[in-house]
Amino acid sequence: MTTLRRRHVPTPKAREKALSAYAEILREEGERAATIDAVAARAGVSKGGVLYHFATKEALGEALLEWFDDVATKGLEEMAADPEGPARHYVRTSWITSEQDDDPVYRAVLRLAQASWQPAIDAIEGIHQAWGTLVREEVGDDSVADAILLIGEGLYYHSAMPSTWSGGSFDHSVEDLLAVVDRLKEL
Repeated sequence: MTTLRRRHVPTPKAREKALSAYAEILREEGERAATIDAVAARAGVSKGGVLYHFATKEALGEALLEWFDDVATKGLEEMAADPEGPARHYVRTSWITSEQDDDPVYRAVLRLAQASWQPAIDAIEGIHQAWGTLVREEVGDDSVADAILLIGEGLYYHSAMPSTWSGGSFDHSVEDLLAVVDRLKEL
C-alpha cells in the first residue's frame, strides 16, 4: 500500500501573517531588514509559505500598498463624514495616543517611501493631497488649510516620537489646538 503525499498549500492566514510581519519589520527596522527570510521568521511561517503568496519583496510591497489604500479610503470617508468637519478630524487624529488602525500601515508605507520606492512615495503623496483637498474644501483658503495641515503634521511627528523624547507635552493641549483650528477656519 502506498501513501499519497499531500501537497501543503499555505492558508490565507499565512498571507495575512506574512504581510503583517512585513509591515512590522518595516516600521521597526526599515526596508533593508524586511527580507523574505526575516518576514518568514517574524510571521512564524516557512519561507516557502511567504513565497507562495508573495513571489518577491516587491509583491510584498504591492500588497502593503493595497492594504494602505483600503485603510486610507476608509479614513478619508470618516474624515469627510465627521460632523465636526475634516479640519478638526485631521488634527484630532494626528495625535496618536494608541495604535490607531491606519497608523501602523501608514508608517510601514512611509518607510518604503523613505527608501525611495516610487509606488510608496506616490501613495504617501496621494493621501496627503486627499487630506489637503478635504481641508481646503472646508475652509476655502489655501493658506489657512496649510496652517491646519501643518498643525496636524507637527502633532503626528511629535506623538510618533518615543515617549522618552516627546514627554507627552502636547497630549493635554490637543483641545486647545482644536480651538485654534476653529479660529483659523473663521479667517
